[in-house]
Amino acid sequence: MSTHTSHPDIIKRLKRAEGHLKSIITMMEESRSCLDIAQQLQAIESAISNAKKTLVHDHIDHCLEHSVREGTQSADDTIREFKAITKYL
Repeated sequence: MSTHTSHPDIIKRLKRAEGHLKSIITMMEESRSCLDIAQQLQAIESAISNAKKTLVHDHIDHCLEHSVREGTQSADDTIREFKAITKYL
């Protein structure tokens, strides 16, 4: 399987979201404003959603395309995998 060039970027995004999540826990422990906490949660949700979309698109663009071009799996299996991964979009 080929190297995923998007993975380092996805890892950076997820680590950033992890840091934000830890700060939100601190915010809650310090009884900060619910509005501030909700805004931060929305930002984390968006970051994770974007990371997921990037991962799924990368898989379609590289892994599934590679399996079609190289014939490493049947067309039926590739279509099945495509359907399975797109449910996460």
